[in-house]
Amino acid sequence: MRPVPPVRTESKIIMTRYRVILEYDGTGLIGWQENRQGPSVQSIMKDAICEFCGVRPDVVAAGRTDAGVHALGMCAHFDLPDARDASTVMRALNFYLAEKPVAVLKCDIVADDFNARFDCVARHYKYVVLNRRAPAVLDKNRVWWVPRELDLNAMKNAAMRLIGEHDFTSFRATQCQAKSPMKTLDVCRITKSGDAVVFEFSARSFLHHQVRNIVGTLVEIGLGKPYDIDEIFAAARRSAAGPTAPAAGLYFVSCDYASDD
Repeated sequence: MRPVPPVRTESKIIMTRYRVILEYDGTGLIGWQENRQGPSVQSIMKDAICEFCGVRPDVVAAGRTDAGVHALGMCAHFDLPDARDASTVMRALNFYLAEKPVAVLKCDIVADDFNARFDCVARHYKYVVLNRRAPAVLDKNRVWWVPRELDLNAMKNAAMRLIGEHDFTSFRATQCQAKSPMKTLDVCRITKSGDAVVFEFSARSFLHHQVRNIVGTLVEIGLGKPYDIDEIFAAARRSAAGPTAPAAGLYFVSCDYASDD
């Protein structure tokens, strides 16, 4: 009788979930989402993780920024086999990101069920317009240069009408895949410092190009175009609102989580 071979039991791989806060310059990148069309923030992060520990996990972000859009504090998560100290992971990733337009500002270990995208309760954006006759030099690719003087009060009055729950069909991209155009805009604020006009937005979530389409419309109002926000809402079609502002002036600022309260 042949001896019975021993039964092999595979040990379960224990995964550790990490949350990172990222800063990145979106110039020259195709956006957050990885695909074959060019370098993305997601692919850069995956490559850096692989260089560090030999695995290339999925990296999930709070928001999928478009090509050319920047981030001051994007939250993302990923899983790694074997627990490593968060500070070690942060130092290693920044070492491999040294020549890339991405940096890890913060890293910590979180619960296995934490999700950077679905657990996010608020997202904050800002958009910067350089309003002066001279073009941008030091801030090129980081602002929208508008050489004609803007009427700040007209833009502020229009911005107030955007706050609250509305059907934002007129302010979303035609290719937007969101199931509903209904969104609640909690903050729509405009301030000016020197030549910079800064638009700030906060909401639980946004439609595709919603912020850029709003800014494009508000700038048109600031230039004297007779847009009426209530009429734009009522029309419920993209052509009723102003143009899409360039990606270069948009920044994902930060995001909030109930677990951080």
